Order: sequence, then structure tokens, then C-alpha cells
Amino acid sequence: MNDNFEISKKTKIATLESAIADNINSGSVIFLGGFGHAIPFYSSHEIIRQNIKDLTICRSGADILFDQMIASGIVSKVIFGYIGNPGVGLSHSFRKAVKNHKILLEEWTNYSLILRLHAGRMGLPFIPSKILQIGDMPDNIKYMKTIKCPYTDINMSAIPALVPDVAVIHAQQADEFGNIQMWGVDGDTIEGALASNKIIVSVERIVDNSEIKKFPDRTVIPAHRVSAVVELPWGAYPSYVTDFYSRDDKHYIEYDKISRDPDLLNGYIDKWIRNIESIEEYKKLIGMKKLKELQNGICGLKSNDE
Repeated sequence: MNDNFEISKKTKIATLESAIADNINSGSVIFLGGFGHAIPFYSSHEIIRQNIKDLTICRSGADILFDQMIASGIVSKVIFGYIGNPGVGLSHSFRKAVKNHKILLEEWTNYSLILRLHAGRMGLPFIPSKILQIGDMPDNIKYMKTIKCPYTDINMSAIPALVPDVAVIHAQQADEFGNIQMWGVDGDTIEGALASNKIIVSVERIVDNSEIKKFPDRTVIPAHRVSAVVELPWGAYPSYVTDFYSRDDKHYIEYDKISRDPDLLNGYIDKWIRNIESIEEYKKLIGMKKLKELQNGICGLKSNDE
């Protein structure tokens, strides 16, 4: 019991550079959190800056972060349910990479991919389900097997577990020991994190453990599961974080236009990712006017007063 106590009291605070370098290797399978909400843009950009290649990236509903990582040339495989530019259009780098046979893909439905992560979280080799048993799907999904239920004799899909090497997620707050608190939409973020062998978390703020204890229901990942915590205010931009800032819809719309043109996209990746050396530079690039506008948006700080 004392050993567990000591482990729980070990600080998990790290620099972003060391959190990525110490936990992610070439060939890693990475779960990237954020279902529209609290997407770990800045911490994932560090993977690009460190040029860690041959990665498999996964989640059920993938945002433009996937597009950026594919465009950067560090991804060899994508495991997904949906990938696109939510509310705007397609994932153009993904489409081009698939068309040109630059990446491998493993496509599931959103729900079946979440079941895969849930199986991984529980330490099971698979989860039985009735889904994906319609028509000719059982015979055409090469990475899934069909089993017969021992109780009902009904054919069921044996959805295989997905256990990523590392999860990279963003949340509202944590203490120095790695107790992670998140509220709002999480999608498959918690499932994916807890299914993974290691968890890297960026947060809007580090708070004292006494603050964590005030709202224990918000603690979605306990300290002993976390590998590193990095304080990165605005680390989820251009997505939104409940009670902190709104989504920058204009950025998503502009990215759709930029990502169609290879030269414009390379310039974007240099400007917004490769040439950025700190979160302060990132915020400066966003601009003070935009920061205030998003803070005062429907998902921002003003929601605390309503």
C-alpha cells in the first residue's frame, strides 16, 4: 500500500519535448484523442517537429490533425472510423495519400472502433457484438472474425482489441501527480487513453491536488496510468475546450482551401508547426484579438458566468 502511495505522489510534470521523445518511437501506434473537443494539436505537432516516422495513428472520428500528420510524411497507417474536416469537408491529404498508395488504412465503423478500444481497456482479446454481421460484411472484413455465440447459436462479430502504444490527449486540468480532469464531450478519448500502454496529457492548467479533490467526478484518468503531463494553455487550438475557448471555425474553413494545394499546405505546416518553438509563439501566431474572441465565445470563459 505504501508503494502505491509513493507512486501516486510522484510528479508527472514534463516538458513537451521530453514527453514526446521519451514515450514515442518510430513505428509506434498512437491514439490521438479529442472528438471535435480538446484535440491535442500542439502536443501532436511536436511529434512532427521531432520527425518521428512510420507511425500508425488511430481514433474513431478523426479531425484535421490527422490530415496534418499525414501531410507531414510521418504516418504509414491509419486506423479509423471517420476522417475529415468536420463541418467543412474532406481530408484532402488523407485522400491523396490513399490514392497514391502512400499509407495503409484499416477502416471500421465509429462504434466498432470504440469497441476495439473498450476491449483493450478491459484487457480482453476481443468483444462479441452483433454489429458488422449484415449482408456480405463478415466475409469482406479481413481483419475481423465471426464466432458463434455459445448461448444462442447466433453468429457474432469478434471485434479485436486495439491497444495503442501511446495515447496523446488534451484535457482541462490536472495536478502534478497526473490526475486528469476532463468535462464536456470526450467521444472515445477516455476509452482510447485507458486502452493505451502509455498516456501523454497536455492540459490547460496544472492545479493543486486540493482542487482535484473538490470535483472527484471530473477525474477521468487516475495518476498511476499517466506517463507525462504538460501544461499547454491553448494546446487544443483550433479546436475548442469547454469553459476555456471556442472552436476557430474560420481556421478549419481556411485549412480546407490550403490543404488542397501542396505548396500552400507545405507553407502552412512550416508556419503553424515546424517553425513554432513554444506555446507562446503559437499563441502569438493566433493573435491576441482572436484569443480574446474565442475565450468569449459560446464554449469559452463567459460560460462560467452564465
